[in-house]
Amino acid sequence: MPSPEPPTLPEDTLEERFLAATGPGGQNVNKVATAVQLRLNVYALRLAPDVFARLKRLAGSRWVEGGEIVLTARAHRTREANRVEARRRMAALVAEAHVREARRIKTKPTRAAKERRVEAKAQRGAIKKGRGKIPLD
Repeated sequence: MPSPEPPTLPEDTLEERFLAATGPGGQNVNKVATAVQLRLNVYALRLAPDVFARLKRLAGSRWVEGGEIVLTARAHRTREANRVEARRRMAALVAEAHVREARRIKTKPTRAAKERRVEAKAQRGAIKKGRGKIPLD
């Protein structure tokens, strides 16, 4: 059964802060706060328990106390480009949490496969046995 379509991130669950960025930008980087720190209140999304657990695992160290995920985008020179990048990454993270992993179906090896494995082990053992010292009788 496919998972339901992941929800779009409501604006009231997001909080943006602008920071002084590092990296490209020349003198502009010293004057303008272009990096974006985006915070998502996960509890406000009201996710299913399995989706919540996957999101927490995927977020890793970006998950902070109080049920928030913090992403920082500073790759671009402009505020707007960093805002778009941060929102895109946050939406991708939440969408990935909605994807259910395929269940593994346990299988047993066939009798013939077991026999082939045992024969291969015996052949390998014989090869190794032949590497020993040759007796001088």
